[in-house]
Amino acid sequence: MRHLIIAPWLLLAASGLSACASFSPDGGMTAVSDVTQRTIGKDVAFVRSADEAATVDAAVKPLLARSLTADAAVQVALLNNKGLQAAYNELALAETDLVADSLPPNPTFSISRISGNGASEVERQVVGDILALATLPARSEIARERFRQAQLRAALATLRLAAEVRRAWFAAVAANETVALLTDAKTTAESTAQLAKKLGETGAMNKLDQAREQVFYAEITTDLASIRQNAASSRERLARLMGLWGGDLGFRIPGKLPALPRRPLDQPSIEIAAVGHRVDLQIARMELVALAKSLDLTEATRFVTLLDIAGIDRRTRDPETTPFRERGFDVQFQIPIFDGGEVRVRQAAETYRQAVNRLTEKAINVRSEARDAYRTYRSTYDIASHYQREVLPLRQIITEEMQLRFSSMQVDVFALLTEARQRLTSLRGAIDAKRDFWLAQSDLQTAINGGGSEGTPSTPSATASAAQPAAGGAH
Repeated sequence: MRHLIIAPWLLLAASGLSACASFSPDGGMTAVSDVTQRTIGKDVAFVRSADEAATVDAAVKPLLARSLTADAAVQVALLNNKGLQAAYNELALAETDLVADSLPPNPTFSISRISGNGASEVERQVVGDILALATLPARSEIARERFRQAQLRAALATLRLAAEVRRAWFAAVAANETVALLTDAKTTAESTAQLAKKLGETGAMNKLDQAREQVFYAEITTDLASIRQNAASSRERLARLMGLWGGDLGFRIPGKLPALPRRPLDQPSIEIAAVGHRVDLQIARMELVALAKSLDLTEATRFVTLLDIAGIDRRTRDPETTPFRERGFDVQFQIPIFDGGEVRVRQAAETYRQAVNRLTEKAINVRSEARDAYRTYRSTYDIASHYQREVLPLRQIITEEMQLRFSSMQVDVFALLTEARQRLTSLRGAIDAKRDFWLAQSDLQTAINGGGSEGTPSTPSATASAAQPAAGGAH
């Protein structure tokens, strides 16, 4: 039944239902804030007024006044990134859909008057969508499920931004550390090249050895220029993610990466943790629930749409007769010969089965991503720890021994410089290994909580090291 004259009790019922629908004071942000606090321990803010913007600015300025840690950079981005604010606007728009779907249909009143030859006819109709009113509870519940999905999508956008900022911060700090290392190496290489040139002029060094020293200086100069550009680009990416411009671009970040933790995290139930906490998996589950309710509603109303009824109230005045009043109704039947609603039901059922398959696929992928992220985390920790415990201490011993032998004139200055080049390669490898570990730790948290982006490299160093030249060449 699509249209029917609305009785007074029906109008009262509609008025009572409409009074229950309203907008929430926070626009649904409480759920987003709860998820963010529980997973990464950070604050979020939905800025919709000048006062709220001033509050956010007052919270961001002290963070930028100090050297930014990874956590501080994430907090600045969550408060200041305009793309994230646009995601929160999407949540606010989703709430408008919730309120709209929770309201009963507005009744339609129509009146017509026809007169001629002294006679007149007045017809009044009050028409309402009975089907929409009858299915209002079910549609409202589906709308609430959709709104909860929108809240989780906003939370997922928050987690994704936090993960991107954390990765950008580690990449930028690692680039700064490498710049400092290569700057010192360039100074040493320049002194060596000048010494080689002077020895060559006196005949104490042949052309081959001179060329070797000079090419090392040339290569280290090129490497330094490249890594400086990489450091500048990494810093700009971090600034973009934090939503900074103008005077705020003078923020400071550390010159060295944090030290490795004393021991790696132990995650024996990594798959269970991921399946239980992944926000994108929760969204897929809620999508399945909403589709199931939509399927039930489609099946329940498959035949109801085939019947239209409209009530009529007509009053006729004729000067030759006594005025009289007519009441009745108009019924139209649609004969379900070709379509009895099976198409809509089949579409709803197939959409539901599609969601089941996608949810199952996502659950399988989440488990795999969690296992892979933990294996990467452990391997990068072992590699970085190996550099710190074995490679660098041995390199230090070699350096000290070479200096002692040089002091006792057992080796010449060029043997000492050759060892310095090899030590430079080890130091750069240690920086890269430490960076890869911190990136892997970020990816591990993302694999558990959600927030990863499509196309994330399988190894944490894939993007961070792409712009960096090889360490020191084959000297």
